[in-house]
Amino acid sequence: MKLYNSKYEKISTISTFILIPLSGLVTDVYIPSFPEMQSVFHTTAAGIQLTLSCFLISYGITMFVAGSLVDSYGRYKIVLGALLLFALSNFSIAYVHDLYFLYAIRILQGILTALIVVAKRAFLVDIYAGEKLKHYMGLLSVVWALGPITAPFLGGYLQSYWGWTSNFIFLGFYALFSWLLEYIFCGEAMRLTQAFRIPTIIRSYRKVLGTAEFSLGLFVLAASYSMVLIFGMTAPFIIEDQFHFSSVVTGYCALISGLGLFIGGMLAKQLTSRPLLKKLRVANFTECIIAITMFFTGTLFTNLYVLMFFVLIMHICSGFVYNVYFTFCLTRFPQNAGISSGITSGGSYLITSVLSYSTVSLVKVSDQCTLAICYFAMAIVIFSLLQVLRKIRMNGESSTIKEI
Repeated sequence: MKLYNSKYEKISTISTFILIPLSGLVTDVYIPSFPEMQSVFHTTAAGIQLTLSCFLISYGITMFVAGSLVDSYGRYKIVLGALLLFALSNFSIAYVHDLYFLYAIRILQGILTALIVVAKRAFLVDIYAGEKLKHYMGLLSVVWALGPITAPFLGGYLQSYWGWTSNFIFLGFYALFSWLLEYIFCGEAMRLTQAFRIPTIIRSYRKVLGTAEFSLGLFVLAASYSMVLIFGMTAPFIIEDQFHFSSVVTGYCALISGLGLFIGGMLAKQLTSRPLLKKLRVANFTECIIAITMFFTGTLFTNLYVLMFFVLIMHICSGFVYNVYFTFCLTRFPQNAGISSGITSGGSYLITSVLSYSTVSLVKVSDQCTLAICYFAMAIVIFSLLQVLRKIRMNGESSTIKEI
């Protein structure tokens, strides 16, 4: 097996950061193509939106065990194999136009993406230490945010010039390019493997999930990110069907949505020292006010600029709440960092996929008012969870839920 060579440190680090935004690229790059894909696959809007949920569910479930797998079997071979399969899966989507085949491949892609992302996060821990490690780990969230920001923008142009299949062909070549970098410049950097002992892993999972502030926080994360995802799933139909703009405009609007998420994350970093629940409650109260104002404004008049104004502000708030609680969950169990990271990412993604798809299926989002209803519903979910967390802290409980 090829071992990591430190003389390729810089380029292997660049290769890692190229792959970190992969989950955002896979979910968002084809969003502007939803209307055309609906026509090609002879299905409903919900039928195409389900492809996103298929990915998120399998991604979330795999994240629960991915950390243990890459710690036991290494990073290098898993990344190479997953990238190659990921590339082939995207090319197959472009040339096999069957809806159920698409669902199956998106499930496979969720599994592969989770393995790649977790392995590359662990790779940074393998080759860096001390302040250098802190620096690069701090860049992870910033680099990850580039996926949701740039992917729909790029996808809008790909859709406009070459159609929906070009999104998946692009992802295929992206994976092949990354595979080439990994094969030439990277190698196995893990110093010591860990035995894959299921009883030990289960005990660690029970400990992490048995903490109320952590487990309830997964639902806070899910409701926050669902706001962004609900807009992503419905934006092409609102912008292209109601306002009659092109897929390129959908891409620009998704770029604004991603920027809101990014700005919210930057604000969260700036206010790290502020009390946790206080800043979360202020942000959540702001979300409720925005959603109500957005609804009543939509009953009087609406256009694309008004819609995107509310979307930008709402996504700044949701990005703030998400990043504040995500950081809290990641640092809650330093002795179980790998497992808590996997559960935080995987659990929140899994709940997000169910919550967002259920919401758009029930509400049938088609305009500003119905989107505002979805936003308000998510804000109320967060409000309720924060009330429970507040009571837990006020009562001075140990934050441990009894095992079911």
